[in-house]
Formats: sequence, C-alpha cells, structure tokens
Amino acid sequence: MKKGAVAVLLIVLMSAVIFSQTYKGKGRLLGTVKDEQGNPIEGVTVKLFSERANAGFEVTTDAEGKWTASWIRGGPWKIDFLKVGYMPEVAQTEVNEFQRNPEVDIIMKKAEGILLTDELKAALKEGNALYVEGRYEEAIQVYQTMLEEYPDAYIINMNIGNSYFVMEKYEEAEAAYMKVLEQDPDNNDAKLAVGNCYQNRGNSEKALEWYNKIEFEEIKDPTVLYNIGTNFYNLAKFEDALKYYQRSVELKEDFDDGLYQLGLAYLNLTKYKESIAVFEKYLEIDSESGRADQVRAFIEFLKTKI
Repeated sequence: MKKGAVAVLLIVLMSAVIFSQTYKGKGRLLGTVKDEQGNPIEGVTVKLFSERANAGFEVTTDAEGKWTASWIRGGPWKIDFLKVGYMPEVAQTEVNEFQRNPEVDIIMKKAEGILLTDELKAALKEGNALYVEGRYEEAIQVYQTMLEEYPDAYIINMNIGNSYFVMEKYEEAEAAYMKVLEQDPDNNDAKLAVGNCYQNRGNSEKALEWYNKIEFEEIKDPTVLYNIGTNFYNLAKFEDALKYYQRSVELKEDFDDGLYQLGLAYLNLTKYKESIAVFEKYLEIDSESGRADQVRAFIEFLKTKI
C-alpha cells in the first residue's frame, strides 16, 4: 500500500509546474448548472478560486445553464455556485492548462419554501432583488426585518446564511443556518450548508462531521457525494471515500472526476484489479486530456502489481 501511494504521488509531482502568483493562465474550464429535474438554471453566480494563486473571479450561467472560465492557470480550483432560491453548491476540480478539462456539471436544489403572505412576498422580493444586485448587507437587513415581524418564518434564515456565504463570512452564515436547524433539526439543506461553511474554512474534519449527519441514502447529488468523498480521501480515510465515490458514479455514470478519484481510492486500498477496471472506464469517457495520460500511467503501474 505504501509503495502504491508513493508511486501515485511521484506521478502527480512530475506533472506539476510552477506558475506565477495570479489566476491568469492558458487553461479553460466550463460546465452547466441544472435543477433536480434537469432544467438549466440561468443567472447562477459561479465563483472560481485558484488555491495556488489565492485569487479568483466570477462568471454567470446563461439561459442554457452554461458557464465558461477562460484563460485560467492550472492547479486546484474551488468553485461556489450561488443563486437566490437555491442551496449553495461547492465543487473542486483540477485544471490543466494544456489539455481539455472535464466539464463541471452541477445540480442545484431549491431551498425549502414557506407559506407567504402578500406582505412577506413583497419583502422577500425586495431582499432577493438586493441579493441579485450584490447588495448583500442590505438584503440581510431586509431578511432580518422580515424575521422580526414574522418570527415563524424561520426558513428565511437560509437566505441570510446564503448572503453571508457569498460574502465569505462563513461564521455568520453558519449561525444563520443553525437557526434553521433549531426549528427543523432534520433539514438536510441546512446541514449541508453548515458542512460547506466548514469546508470553505478549510476544516475538513468538521465538514465531514456535518455531512455525516445526512443519511447516505438521502444524498442524490453526485457532486455532493464527490465532495464528501474527497474530504474522506484527503484525510486518508479511503474506505469511507470509496463509498461516496461509488455512489456518485452510480448516479452519474459519465462522472469523470468521480471515476478518477474512485480509481485512486481503490489504488490506495491496494485493490489493484478494481482500480484498473475503474481507470479503464474513465478512459472511455476521457481519452485525450493530460489526466487521461496520467490514468494510462496508473494502469501500467498497476498491472505490474497483479
């Protein structure tokens, strides 16, 4: 197992390159955002952050739910997907500047709603308009006023949390999501949101603690399953990671990121035949990128272990 893990590390390191301290480069990344019924979602804010450059930028989805990020550097990127009325989503991917990168396809769930009076509808419309305009502090003030007048409408705390989340004020966002859980302890959207707050603060252990509060069978989003699996993987909990990666590719058979990480999880567990089978399936989807070349190298290495 140790030899396998070292070999993987060496292959990855050999492909690494030193970049300047900016997110600009020659890479290109694109993807889609859809709802749970498969309909494209327009107007989603896609916030991209280069971990190597410690910088990023935003783009927005079009009428077909598509977004594109051009002229970006290689390396790991974190991506937040944000839109009023939907639960925030978080994705992680690796960008190659010189090859075609796999598309990042996201499913966004609508936030749980409440029965609205005409007064609440008007106030909510005002708050949401401010949110869309990027006037998050003002939106929060409107939402908080709504809660003062209608304290039973606790779900509005999700809007407050989402506003703080966009501003990267994760402690305040968590506090708002926790107010939802005080009233509705089984609200999986709020649990996931709290986990995302910890994830974005770099606390994978606490993020996993919250993700694990959600029943495994209730998670239907491949990206969420992938993110949870990657947290386990980064903590060297490969058996746990395996479970989530397997489910992610069951739900989305052409999920190349999921297949890639599933192959690595099997490799680190010294399940070489299973790893080869998964990597071969990966190549059926992606046979031309730089990562595909890396996968071929993994397969050749693994064949020497059988």
